[in-house]
Amino acid sequence: MKTFAFVFARGGSKGLPGKNIRPLGGVPLLAHSIRAGFEAGVEQVFVSTDDADIANVARAYNAEVIDRPPELATDTASEWLAWQHAVQHLREQGRDFDVFLSLPATAPLRSVDDVRQCLQALDDKTDVVVTVSPAARSPYFNMVIREANGSSRVVLGDAGFKRRQDAPEVYDMTTVAYVTRPDFVMQTTGLFQGRVRSIVVPKERAVDIDDALDFLVAEALYNKCQ
Repeated sequence: MKTFAFVFARGGSKGLPGKNIRPLGGVPLLAHSIRAGFEAGVEQVFVSTDDADIANVARAYNAEVIDRPPELATDTASEWLAWQHAVQHLREQGRDFDVFLSLPATAPLRSVDDVRQCLQALDDKTDVVVTVSPAARSPYFNMVIREANGSSRVVLGDAGFKRRQDAPEVYDMTTVAYVTRPDFVMQTTGLFQGRVRSIVVPKERAVDIDDALDFLVAEALYNKCQ
């Protein structure tokens, strides 16, 4: 089984400009994902980007660069289309592979074991493997929908659960890793169009960096583990 890992890192980031190459522990954020892919044993890591600085960092850490078209690198562009572009790009080069592993740059605290668990979970009864962590809020009790006038209601308050212990346990999806097959990427338009299996990752390894506060949290946790 040939596995290729991908990091999809566009240049624009409104929440934290320059995020993908911002140093964390002296290493560009992007490089943590590249290293995780190689350490997990994949054949090659690819970085899909529209940004020259990101491309230079990717090459410095032995990743191959896939030039992402500008229309697939906007704030509103679906990343799934960037996934399809990457698969198609490699197929046009005659580089077929069996397993597609996405390692977002925004989750640098993942462990190599987290990645390996996800890879091992992809079996013939599974189309996609995602990662989750225990949710701090429950849609059955303390997640609300708020109207423009301030009127609010519990998201799933009509489910009838009176005690938290009786309600299903809920999880947050994380960006630690996504595992699927190239054919699934090309033939569908989203993760949950297939049979999805999840791997639980502790919150401290599942931080998703979107803004400056997230980065400070990741930095504190990273330094604590060194």
